[in-house]
Amino acid sequence: MLVKTRFAPSPTGYLHVGGVRTALYCWLFAKHKQGKYILRIEDTDRERSTDVAVKMILDGLAWLGLNADEGPYYQTQRFDRYQEIIEQWLKEGKAYRCYCDKARLEKLRESQLENKEKPRYDGFCRQRQPDNCDAPHVIRFKNPEHGEVIINDLVLGQVIFQNKELDDLIIRRTDGTPTYNFTVIVDDYDMQITHVIRGNDHLNNTPRQINMLKALGFSLPQYAHVPMILGDDGKRLSKRHGAVSVLEFKEMGILPEALLNYLVRLGWSHGDQEIFSIDEMIKFFDLSALNKSPCAFDTEKLLWLNHHYIKTLPADQVAKALLWQFEQMKVKVFSGPDLAEVVLAMRERCKTLKEMAEQSLFFYQDQLVYDEAAKIKHLTTDTLPALKLLTEKLMHLSAWLKEPIKTALAEVGETLGLKMGKYGPAVRVAISGGTQSPSLDITIETLGKEKTIQRLNAAIACITE
Repeated sequence: MLVKTRFAPSPTGYLHVGGVRTALYCWLFAKHKQGKYILRIEDTDRERSTDVAVKMILDGLAWLGLNADEGPYYQTQRFDRYQEIIEQWLKEGKAYRCYCDKARLEKLRESQLENKEKPRYDGFCRQRQPDNCDAPHVIRFKNPEHGEVIINDLVLGQVIFQNKELDDLIIRRTDGTPTYNFTVIVDDYDMQITHVIRGNDHLNNTPRQINMLKALGFSLPQYAHVPMILGDDGKRLSKRHGAVSVLEFKEMGILPEALLNYLVRLGWSHGDQEIFSIDEMIKFFDLSALNKSPCAFDTEKLLWLNHHYIKTLPADQVAKALLWQFEQMKVKVFSGPDLAEVVLAMRERCKTLKEMAEQSLFFYQDQLVYDEAAKIKHLTTDTLPALKLLTEKLMHLSAWLKEPIKTALAEVGETLGLKMGKYGPAVRVAISGGTQSPSLDITIETLGKEKTIQRLNAAIACITE
C-alpha cells in the first residue's frame, strides 16, 4: 500500500505554528514510509477565504522546504465532483433535502438547551414530503441512528462515539455550496489518503466523516490526532504569546532548520536527542512516539536551537537567509564584506538573523553613525595617540589578516604603555560607531583595510576638530 498523507489548511488567515507542525508530521510520515504528501487548500468558505491567505500558506511552506508531491489542489475547483456525490446520495437515500427555516431550528435548539439536552438536528425532514420542492433548502447526510463509531486513533488510542449523539450533518448549504466535513471526505476518497494526521481539535469531526466515508464505500484511512500547542501560560497559542504565523518567525530571523527542529520535538521524541537534521527526522519519525498531552511553546528553547544552527550551518547557507533580513531593512550589501564573512564574525553573539543584521549594519554604512554617548566617552584627546598609532601600523600591514591585525593592536598598547581596556573601546567606536562588536581583530579584518583606515581617520578628525 502506498502511504498518502495530506495537509489541508483553510485560507482564512495566516499559517500558524500548529498548522506547520501538522504539515511537518504529514510530510515526515510520508517520507519515512516512502509515500506521498499532498497539499490541499480547503477554500470552500468563500466569505473568509482570501488569495492573500493562500499566498501566505504557500510562501510559508516553501520557506520551510515542505514541498508537496501532489498539489496544491483547491476545493473550489472541485464543486462539480461534490455535486455528483450529493446527487448520487439523494438517489440512494443516503441524503435528503431539509426545508427547516432558521426560526424552527432556533426554537429546537432553545428547547433542547432548556431540557439540558445536547443541541442537534432532530431529523424532522428525513421522511417529510415538502409542499414546494423548489423552496429554499439544505442537503443533509442521513447519519446512522444506531450503533457506534470506533476510532482506533494512532495517537489517542481507541475513541468511541455513539451515533445517536451525532445529528444529520448539512453537506450542501442553501446557496448550493458544499460544506467542510463533506468536501473533506470526498477529497480523501478521491485522493486515496491512507493516513489523516491533524490536530485533535478535529476529533469530533471524525465520526461524522467516517460515517460518510462508509456511505461512499471507501476503506477508512487511519487517523492520528495530535495534541494542541499551548502558550507558556497554558492557554491556546494565540497572537498575545508573540509570533504565531510561520512568516513572522522568518521576520524574527529564525532559520527554517531551527523552526522545523523545534516543532518536530513539540509533541514527539526520539530518546533524549534534541538536534535533528531533516534526514534524521525522516529516518526516525513515527506516529507511535507522539505525545497525547498538549505541548507548551517555549520561545527561549526555539532561540537556543536557532543560535545552534546559526553557529553550525555552513556560513554561506546562513548568509543567504541573512541577505533577506538586509533586504527588508533596504540595506545594500554590495559595498561591504561578503555576507558569509559577516556570519563567521557575528555568529557566536547573535541568536537571530534579525539581530545579526542589526548589529552588522556598520559593515555596510558609507557614512558611519556614532552612538553619541559612546563617542563622547571614548573619542577623546586621551585616546587620540592610540588611534593615530594604530592607523599608521594598519596602513603598513602587508597582509590584512586577523593575526597581523591582532599584533598591531597589541603593539599600540606596548608602545604607549596602555592596557587594551584603555584604548580598545575607542577603536571599536571609531570603526563600528558603538561599543558592541566581535573582537577587534575579527571586526577589522572583516571590515577591510580601506574602510578601517577611512573610519580611523574620520574618528581622529572628529577628536581634533
